[in-house]
Amino acid sequence: MQIADNTVVSLHYELLDSKGELIEKTEAPIEYLHGGYDGIFSLVEQALQGKNVGEVCDVYLQPADAFGEYDASLVRIEPLARFPPKVEVGMRFEGEAEGSEEALIYTVTDIADKKAAVDGNHPLAGMVLCFHCTIEAVRAATAEEIEHGHAHGAHGHHH
Repeated sequence: MQIADNTVVSLHYELLDSKGELIEKTEAPIEYLHGGYDGIFSLVEQALQGKNVGEVCDVYLQPADAFGEYDASLVRIEPLARFPPKVEVGMRFEGEAEGSEEALIYTVTDIADKKAAVDGNHPLAGMVLCFHCTIEAVRAATAEEIEHGHAHGAHGHHH
């Protein structure tokens, strides 16, 4: 079966930076509902259209096609008193961007002088990436998956 709209695609992938360094790799295949449901990067979905099980695909993603451009305005310095007592670099917290009600995940990037630097950018923002994948399986989506807009997996519906 070829990948087409309203099919569930199972694939293994590796995400590499512009130097070919591995960022992330799947141990088990992931599944997504193909056909504009936002379950995978749009350019990856376009490249996979019409492909078959066993085929390999490489898609190069500019920042705008992946996690966005790096936005320096999303870096903030906050008083350490606003955080839990044992805050550490690398911890993540939900917060709002200044002048917006949009919730972002901020990562603590530095702690000094009773202040914490936090960054609301995705860790891969601003990076050119290579999405390398191998198609493991393709099946027709169920009516429920199409209605919900995502694949449900082998064990039924779960979010």
